[in-house]
Amino acid sequence: MDLAGIHHLTAITANAPGNKRFYTDTLGLRLVKKAVNQDDTSAYHLFYADGQATPGTDLTFFDWPTGPEQRGTHSISRTGLRVAEDSFDFWASRIADAGLTHGGVTTLDGRTTLDFEDPEGQRFRLTADDAGTVHPWDRSPVPAEHQIRGLGPITIWVPELDPTKAMLTKVLNMRELRDYANPDGVGRVHVFEMGEGGAAAELHVSVQPGLPTARQGAGAVHHVAFRTPDLASITKWAQRLTEFRIPSSGEVERYYFRSLYFREPGGNLFEIATDGPGFAVDEPIESLGESLALPPFLENKRAKIEAGLKPLD
Repeated sequence: MDLAGIHHLTAITANAPGNKRFYTDTLGLRLVKKAVNQDDTSAYHLFYADGQATPGTDLTFFDWPTGPEQRGTHSISRTGLRVAEDSFDFWASRIADAGLTHGGVTTLDGRTTLDFEDPEGQRFRLTADDAGTVHPWDRSPVPAEHQIRGLGPITIWVPELDPTKAMLTKVLNMRELRDYANPDGVGRVHVFEMGEGGAAAELHVSVQPGLPTARQGAGAVHHVAFRTPDLASITKWAQRLTEFRIPSSGEVERYYFRSLYFREPGGNLFEIATDGPGFAVDEPIESLGESLALPPFLENKRAKIEAGLKPLD
């Protein structure tokens, strides 16, 4: 029983309109679902992805009125975004033109990379990856050949390796591949692989024992989710966590996918999510994200929910 790779990553914004502008206008992603946090319907939950809302391309945000993240260990520290090998000159120029904090184009762990931060300080790493099928968004301001191909690798910071490694390898069946020097200058980063491997299926674990504990806020990552194909498989994962006596949420119906939440020993929130049924279950694929989408169990509260949300445009 293997996880297939990264499913989605959910972060925090304190500025939903600005968030929408940046991720659609600057990064060129498609807003595939304009929804609300199902556990806090006063807040938007915005989903950005490729042209077909493919699992593994989905970057999502909770809109919460909060101060900035306090960085530290026990955190999901950097979000990988995969682009074509020949796209780095384009992205270096685009990121510079946007006035963002960024590094230079370099080689890290054998791949071309470019680090930058979004307007609220979320840390990203563009990573070269020409593997797999691409689903560009035909209304993106970014040319199809340079569009973001999906998520990965994802980097987490933990104070010690062994407890996290034990969960990744013994419970989640990930494979430890290699390690490399931490680009932040401290210690090593350990690479764990899922499924068929590659950048879309890697979790990088950076050991950071000397840092304070992170405090979530705007610019922080809330959780990362891993892919499993269907309902039968997520039930097996729930059973597996129980067998290992790992506390979890149990299966949670999110309508667009079914989820299972739990924490790894370093304190980071993990999710396992099914690939289906997907975001087109309640909207035509050609008009995803154009109106507020609510799952059936919230539809009777639509008027109240809409009245409490601020405009995005």
